[in-house]
Amino acid sequence: MSLTIKSETKKVATIALTGEVDSLSAREFQKEIEKLAAEKPDVLVVQAEQLQFISSAGLRVLIFAKQKMGTHLALYIVKAPESVVETLEKTGLQNSLHIVDHYL
Repeated sequence: MSLTIKSETKKVATIALTGEVDSLSAREFQKEIEKLAAEKPDVLVVQAEQLQFISSAGLRVLIFAKQKMGTHLALYIVKAPESVVETLEKTGLQNSLHIVDHYL
């Protein structure tokens, strides 16, 4: 997992997830989200091209991000593999975020 914060007109935070987000790595993911929340970004971009699996613990972190950073937060999942997209769709999370091939 890597983290980049970019300052533009809007505050954009980017996290790249690789491998699997399971119950152990979800804790690290949540800690990074907590750090980002202090920056009050307008947009959170999750680069998911290298993500192979996301567990329910990882999904909870995405929900936590929306709650912690506020309802104004635009959350983008970029280049997620089909298996990850299917997981998001099965849980209904696709209604709370944007699943895209590219973020500006």
